[in-house]
Amino acid sequence: MPAPVLLVVAHGSRDPRHAATVHALTARVRSLRPGLRVETAFLEFNAPSVPRVLERLSAEGTGEVVALPLLLTRAFHAKSDIPSVLREARTRLPRLRVRQAGVLGPSPLLNSALEQRLREAGITPPDRASTGLVLASAGSTDPEAIAVIAEIARELRHTGWCAVRPAFASASLPRTADVVRGLRAEGVRRVAVAPYVIAPGRLPDRIAAGAEEAGADVLAGVLGPSPALARLLLARYDEARVESAGAMTA
Repeated sequence: MPAPVLLVVAHGSRDPRHAATVHALTARVRSLRPGLRVETAFLEFNAPSVPRVLERLSAEGTGEVVALPLLLTRAFHAKSDIPSVLREARTRLPRLRVRQAGVLGPSPLLNSALEQRLREAGITPPDRASTGLVLASAGSTDPEAIAVIAEIARELRHTGWCAVRPAFASASLPRTADVVRGLRAEGVRRVAVAPYVIAPGRLPDRIAAGAEEAGADVLAGVLGPSPALARLLLARYDEARVESAGAMTA
C-alpha cells in the first residue's frame, strides 16, 4: 500500500513571511524523502485550509493521511483546534483515514535547530560560558506548554551556557526584555536571545523588539526550514505510522 500522505498543519498568519517559511520547510522535508507526498495546510489566515486539502485528497482516492501539527508544544491548537477540524473531516469524508501525529517538541532535534541559529548569529561554543541565553517562545495559557519551555531551558543550562531563562511573547510572563535586563542585573556579560518559534510573524517580531529594547547582544533567527527541523517532521510522521499500524493489529 502507498505510504500515508504527510499533511503539515500550520497555524497561519497575516504576515507573508510565515507561509513562505512553512513552504520552505515542507520543501526540505520532500527533499529528504523523495517519493513521500507532503501537503501543507493552514488553520487560518492562509490558504489552503485543512478541510480543503483533505477534501481534495479524498476526491483523489487517497487512503490515509498523517496530519502533523507544526507546533512546538501541546497547547490549545494541538488539543482543541486541530482535533476538531480533523473530527469534522472524518465525518464528512469517511473513506479517508486521518491520524493526528504528535507535536514537534520537546526533541533534541529542536535543540539542534536552535543551536544552529545561534551559531549563525555568531555564538561559538566557547562563548557560552560567558553568555546568558533567553529562550523566547510565543507563550501560552496552557500550563503544560509553559512547563515544557521551562524544562527545555533547564536542560540547555547544562550545555555550557552561564545561565538560561525562558521568556514569552504573549499570554505568559516574563517578557523577553525583562529577562534580558534580569540577566544583566545578575552580572551576565553577554546576553543572547533565541526565538523558540518556527516562522516569522507578529509574536516573533515582539520577541525581537524586546531583545532590541533591552539591549541584547545577539538575536538568533527563528528555527525556520532548518535540516534538523525537517528531520523532526519526518520522525513524528514515522512515529504516527507505527502507532497506526499497531492500533490496526491490536
